Amino acid sequence: MTIEHNISRINYLLKLYGLTLNELLEKISEGLKNPITKDDLYSSEIKISHLKKIDKVFNKGLEYYINPKPLTENKEASIFFRKDKFNSDLNIGAKKIVNQFEDLKNSLTAISKLSDIHFERKIPIYSIKDNPKKVAEEIRKLLYPDEFSPVLRDFLKELISKFAENNIMVFEFIETWNKKDTANINGFYLKPNVIVLKRQQKSFRREIFTLIHELGHYLLNEEEIEEVDVKSISQKDLSKIENWCNEFSYFFLVGSFANTIEKLKRADSSNDYHFDLIQRISRETNLSTLALYTRLLYSKKISNKGYNNVKNELDELYRKKIEEENRKKELDKLSGIKRGGSVPKPINSPLFVNTLQTALYGGVINEYDFCKKLNIKPEKIEKYI
Repeated sequence: MTIEHNISRINYLLKLYGLTLNELLEKISEGLKNPITKDDLYSSEIKISHLKKIDKVFNKGLEYYINPKPLTENKEASIFFRKDKFNSDLNIGAKKIVNQFEDLKNSLTAISKLSDIHFERKIPIYSIKDNPKKVAEEIRKLLYPDEFSPVLRDFLKELISKFAENNIMVFEFIETWNKKDTANINGFYLKPNVIVLKRQQKSFRREIFTLIHELGHYLLNEEEIEEVDVKSISQKDLSKIENWCNEFSYFFLVGSFANTIEKLKRADSSNDYHFDLIQRISRETNLSTLALYTRLLYSKKISNKGYNNVKNELDELYRKKIEEENRKKELDKLSGIKRGGSVPKPINSPLFVNTLQTALYGGVINEYDFCKKLNIKPEKIEKYI
């Protein structure tokens, strides 16, 4: 069965994703005895089966390709039309995630205008000439949770709520273990007020650090898509913007313990690398132990050899922890104990929920759209209205 389609929309997506026609044909022909050709794609009508394969790459929905309305390259539509170089070499999975949230951001912009909702920026734009430590001290007063929680997910949730109070919308994306095109990024910032994070179910400290790093990009008003790594704190060959964001992240999270770290004597085997103190600071700041040791390396308070010794020990502790968790899973399985294996749910920004609630009450969106955007079942809507 064939159907008329809008060829210009396929060309638009190729440009958006930075794919060549041959790369697309290779992807959609995978596993086929007779590969799909250029003529198959660019004829006036296309097989629906071919269109479905194309949509597996772009996730736009079949109606997207048959819509006769032309699309033009618009900087407002996508970061990929605003910027062509990023800190990570983005794979197809990363580009899908970015486009998904860019579409959501643009949809929310339209909804907010119709609902007379305004997202004025409450925090000034800073420059890399500003001292990141001083900026962190200022921003902590606005965005740091009123009460510190050692429960990492709760701390992250409180941060997201604080961001919402200041018109910064934070989203999480979830990647399941069996996803084909996994994204090679863990965070990005989209103008004017959207931060997106990869859920780090086994490493909330890493997700928290990424959130504050992307907050740094928001403060500088510099869009970026990247794989943030706490080990990069020690790298002085990064761009000025990345160094600034790393410095800001560290000082925002470490707080008053920055003075304790600065006054430490050189860490070595004679003082057990200050291990107990560093672990206590980690517990009381939600900065990872490795991030703190990386800071010591950056400050020349630990040698490369000492740092690697500590890192190897931390890796071994983590390996044993995972090994023990897997052993317990096997024992539970043998004992007939069922463990919950559901996919984690993203934390919803209160700003996101409130925007949709206002739009629903004002008749701008209906209950179906409300549930779809929140990814909830219709019977759960009462919890949100």
